[in-house]
Amino acid sequence: MAGKKGMKSTITVAMSNYLEAGSIVAGAGGLTLWMEYLNLDDFKLGLLGALSANGFGAAIGALIGGILVDKFGRKLIYKYDLLVYMLGVLLITFSFNFPMLLIGYIITGIAVGAAIPAAWTYIAEEAPDNERAARVGFGQLAWSIGPAVSLLLSVALAPLGLLGSRIIFAQLFVIALITWMLQQQINESTIWEEEKQKEAKMKASGQKAENPIKELFTIKANRQAITLLLGIYVFWNLVAGVMGYFMPYIYETVGGLSAAQANLLQAFLWVLTVASTYFVFIKLGDKVSRKALYTVGAAMGIIAWAVLSLGSMGYSELFIFVILWGVAAGFGAQAFYGLWASELFHTKYRAKAQGFLFCIARIAVGLISLAVPTMISLLGFKISGLIMIGFLVIAAVIGFVMAPETRGKSLKQIEQERYSA
Repeated sequence: MAGKKGMKSTITVAMSNYLEAGSIVAGAGGLTLWMEYLNLDDFKLGLLGALSANGFGAAIGALIGGILVDKFGRKLIYKYDLLVYMLGVLLITFSFNFPMLLIGYIITGIAVGAAIPAAWTYIAEEAPDNERAARVGFGQLAWSIGPAVSLLLSVALAPLGLLGSRIIFAQLFVIALITWMLQQQINESTIWEEEKQKEAKMKASGQKAENPIKELFTIKANRQAITLLLGIYVFWNLVAGVMGYFMPYIYETVGGLSAAQANLLQAFLWVLTVASTYFVFIKLGDKVSRKALYTVGAAMGIIAWAVLSLGSMGYSELFIFVILWGVAAGFGAQAFYGLWASELFHTKYRAKAQGFLFCIARIAVGLISLAVPTMISLLGFKISGLIMIGFLVIAAVIGFVMAPETRGKSLKQIEQERYSA
């Protein structure tokens, strides 16, 4: 019964990931439509990406969310976050000028970022020890389904033009409302409650607790975890973030595809990611070497970008790229980041650490998003693609060298091993 109840909570929390990734890609799917409607230049286009759920907006939200859920509980975020999200997507749905659209993107981005540390943390803390990768994988699965649905809707609603894009954001509002109602029913994280009881006893006995933010950077085990997670997630996310927001734009402007073809191709990529997440990460993540899985996924991603960057971006190269990257992303850096970021930090600052890490990653994506349209225009896609490959190689090497083996261990056991060393 506990397992079934835990799975219900996992899926309910994972739905936030569906909404978050769906909002990023919904913006990408209608990017050229908004560009034409509002006559946006490269700077405004970059600003939308930089301040949205794909960049600085999410960075701010993650930092705030991580601090709040460590202090007040994992469940806190689910009382308010999707209400903010719904306000953001409503503003986007009814936008008629650039400031309104930009404010909608910023608000949505903050809501997206705030929920990320809570989601990965809650799912991992409530998961059985021998199913933690599988449970975290459901969060990744929802993250992949959101973009697939948004892009398929973009194709289906393409004849409606900008109205179709508005409808996609409207459906995110409806699903967010249903998800918010379901999330009001989840229980608080048991591990977090136990940690707070322990802290209360220490305080009552007169023991002075260490500053958790200071500990996050002074303890060797934490510094190692931060190096690993920033190394794999920031550098991989520089590429994935560009893809999540700008790939349909690149397919159209560089590859010469129509908007419908670009969105359909990107939807196919996400469908492959959904399948790979389920059949590889969820099914194998608790059973085989995680270092081996990570390395295979990282290598496939590098090959995918080599094919895209060094080829002529014809149909064959596009399909090879989509198949390789789509499959690799299902058990790539984001899936392992969600797992390891939940395993490698102490309960008292688990969400705070994730908020900090996700903030850095999104700031990096925000900065590169400002430059992507201009970078492609000035340097050309081949040079830009080689830069992306460089980022992926760095992430692959760091993951291969530093990947931990934590299969089957409880979070308390991992804490004891890491912090007593």
